[in-house]
Amino acid sequence: MPSIFSKIVNGEIPAYKVAETDDYLAFLDINPLCKGHTLVIPKKEVDYIFDLSDNDLQGLIIFAKKVAKGIEKTIPCKRIGIAVIGLEIPHAHIHLVPLQGIYDIDFSKPKLKLPEEEMKAIATKIAANII
Repeated sequence: MPSIFSKIVNGEIPAYKVAETDDYLAFLDINPLCKGHTLVIPKKEVDYIFDLSDNDLQGLIIFAKKVAKGIEKTIPCKRIGIAVIGLEIPHAHIHLVPLQGIYDIDFSKPKLKLPEEEMKAIATKIAANII
């Protein structure tokens, strides 16, 4: 059964995309910890990140690095935190979270609810800053 991320890849569900290649996709988390919280996925449906081939995992990390650099140029932060949890959706993914401090990546915190226009604007700005 396709995951929600596979449905995004296939265009069945909309997303606030920030970057895309033939193999990878990055889009804003719709329940972000903070502005700019982005998910990076392989387009290939693989449940567990460590079940990706070495080449696919390497490509995912390199793609995530480019996205992180774009987020840093867009969202004021000290660093971009990276988290891989992998329990909530059966599709390998990386969370990129702009950080001011260590507790900014605490997934037990209440999530933000941002208006659609703000999400679109953030996605557009990040996309413009990805080289």
